[in-house]
Amino acid sequence: MLIFKFFVAHDAAHLFLFWETMLRINELRIPLQREYEHHANHNLVNEHEDKLNAQLHAQLHAAILERLDIAPSELLSFKVFKRSYDARKVHNILLSYAVDVALQNEADVLAKFVGDIHILPSPDTDYYPVAHAPDGVPAGKQRPVVVGFGPCGLFAALLLAQMGLCPIVLERGCDVRQRTKDTWGLWRKKILNPESNVQFGEGGAGTFSDGKLYSQIKDPKHYGRKVIAEFIKAGAPPEIEYVNKPHIGTFRLVGVIEKMRAQIIELGGEVRFQSKVTDILLDSSADMLQIKGVQLADGSVVESAHVVLALGHSARDTVTMLHERGVFMEAKPFSIGFRVEHPQSVIDRARFGDYAGHPILGAADYKLVHHANNGRSVYSFCMCPGGTVVAATSEENRVVTNGMSQYSRNERNANSGIVVGIDPADFGGEPLAGFEFQRFWESRAFELGGNDYCAPAQLLGDFVKNVPSTKLGNVEPSYKPGVKLGDLSTSLPDYAIEAIREALPAFERQIKGYSRHDAVITGVETRTSSPVRITRDRASFQSVNVRGLYPAGEGAGYAGGILSAGVDGIQIAQAIAQSILA
Repeated sequence: MLIFKFFVAHDAAHLFLFWETMLRINELRIPLQREYEHHANHNLVNEHEDKLNAQLHAQLHAAILERLDIAPSELLSFKVFKRSYDARKVHNILLSYAVDVALQNEADVLAKFVGDIHILPSPDTDYYPVAHAPDGVPAGKQRPVVVGFGPCGLFAALLLAQMGLCPIVLERGCDVRQRTKDTWGLWRKKILNPESNVQFGEGGAGTFSDGKLYSQIKDPKHYGRKVIAEFIKAGAPPEIEYVNKPHIGTFRLVGVIEKMRAQIIELGGEVRFQSKVTDILLDSSADMLQIKGVQLADGSVVESAHVVLALGHSARDTVTMLHERGVFMEAKPFSIGFRVEHPQSVIDRARFGDYAGHPILGAADYKLVHHANNGRSVYSFCMCPGGTVVAATSEENRVVTNGMSQYSRNERNANSGIVVGIDPADFGGEPLAGFEFQRFWESRAFELGGNDYCAPAQLLGDFVKNVPSTKLGNVEPSYKPGVKLGDLSTSLPDYAIEAIREALPAFERQIKGYSRHDAVITGVETRTSSPVRITRDRASFQSVNVRGLYPAGEGAGYAGGILSAGVDGIQIAQAIAQSILA
């Protein structure tokens, strides 16, 4: 990658300004030192972290020199691109780095490593806008409208604003501060606000989660780096740029989202809260339906020929309206299951051995999958280290669970969804039938929990033995407003119960202590993803039968998590910009 930049040498003694070809070293491994100091005093913790980072920097510097077989004077600078760990051997955990280095003679070094797949020129991961309207939306063109202000809508609006197109954002819920108060109203007082909760409001469902910023999507244009960069710019921790599984945490994410909203407004955009879209306006005079605008709950109309549908996976009423208006959509697979809680210390010890508690590693996570004898796949979903199980319903008289962590991940329990794959054939295959399937089991959970938003729960050992639970063990459930112990065997379809009963003991082979009797299972997890895909054209990103309508993000079936939703929002914004400015 040819770049023109300032670089500070590793000894911070000189400032360089030069044309350079940076070099990427992948899978550069150094051993993690087991010995570290533990301090309860906050100032001493910060001081020790500085020492630890300095030690790692020195180790990495030495490893680069050895890997490239160069003298110290030849290494001008280096920057960590990615850091992960290899914990397959818990007695010898290795840190694995990808680093970008600047050398005095990059060409000679690259020539020496021709054919080495781990030493290559660094790719260009910077973001370049596809278009820009310096004077705002061109005359005769309407401002684009973004419906929904979760991660997808946030990044669609931000990119449109950065390209000078002054978007209008319509969010059915409240701003993130008021939304937080409303959410605590359910958790503490059992009072649900159907329009302002874990699912609806500024930031979307991702705000009340772990703030995870990793994904398995293919990202050849490095849009994920743009998402990360914007979060850091708005106040997210800088290390999310390079750690392997970055996260922000709920409380930090609140402030980050507010700053990003402020940037959208500063660039000419507009964000309207408590603005629920109840209808769409269509022009059917041409050979294909064309969006003309949207109607809000108060009867007002916002006209636009470019409308982004970033609804999230729980806007069932809005998706139903779209279906009634003839917008093409189809049923898609999703998953349902429970939340399971273990002491975080058990997971740390199983994953890291004597390294458990090491500040570089943090709270351990896990990823599990089991293929059951009945043909169903059971897997862990949205694992939250050191977090809590939260009430996540958006509809009255229903119980839905989700997982959440703060940035520190220092709560006593680890929790994860343990879910079973559901196919459209399981619920009839009609586009909206998945919603009714979810609602049935959410209503059943409400009933089993006592009809007051408490959740039904059972000890893992009792669940496996098919014995109702009557008292807790050492694991205290974190779900608020509370749990009601009993029997979960009727809280999900029989095939799901059978598969999960088989999977939980099997997971013990991968995580020692996983099948402990007093681990707590809380029901139900139903909102893993949308059961609907609002189908779009691959090239234009528009609905296959409504021109100017852009289904986007998780609710439209094109993302799963904050990062992938943000990336999808970027792609949608680019498609709209090219359409408007063509």
